[in-house]
Amino acid sequence: MRPSHALAASVLAVTLSACGGRAADSTLLRESFDSGDMYSRSVPGTPAQACEAARRTLLSQGYAIALADQNAVEGNKNFQPSEDQHEQLVLRISCAARGDEALVFISAVQDRYALKKSPTSASVGVGALGSVSLPFGSNDDSLVKVASSTVQDGDFYRRFFTRLQQYLPAAKASTPEPATAPVPPAPAPPATPVPEPAQVPVPAPSPLPSATPTPPPIPAADIPRDTH
Repeated sequence: MRPSHALAASVLAVTLSACGGRAADSTLLRESFDSGDMYSRSVPGTPAQACEAARRTLLSQGYAIALADQNAVEGNKNFQPSEDQHEQLVLRISCAARGDEALVFISAVQDRYALKKSPTSASVGVGALGSVSLPFGSNDDSLVKVASSTVQDGDFYRRFFTRLQQYLPAAKASTPEPATAPVPPAPAPPATPVPEPAQVPVPAPSPLPSATPTPPPIPAADIPRDTH
């Protein structure tokens, strides 16, 4: 192998290894599912009560509620750091049962928008030449999303859960515990049928003996009289 070819192969191998190192160091591969509780917390009560407390927490901080039910709450809040920049913070909360408590999950996403100006040209009629477009006129301004990221500030979520605990008693008062369905009584065991007594055959009555026929009376003329 020529030295130039060997050098080229070495450079290519180094380049590929460098690319692989950058890929291995990407955000997705750095994500780890650890045992931390930054995005979740257990609170006393039912999921409906926990989500109601979360809804009140967002309302107290100026969030617009986009979704609120017994299992999920979603709210958003707008910010404008500068004239050409706009930010929106979206909070999504889910509530699930965990034994006698409720497990609350929260995720905050921060979206950034930039103002994009699109100049439009104006057409001017010039006699026989028709219309000519000139680079002046009005501007069509629009907001374009330029970034979106999940908030990973532990203090931010800690303050949320602290505030939620403050609203939990009022949420419990407004959201009563679900009524426990009465337990139906156990069905009675089937009655054991009582066997009927065996039918004893009754013998047929024996025929009565026929009565002795009474002799007919003797006529008076046939009765002998005593003679003296």
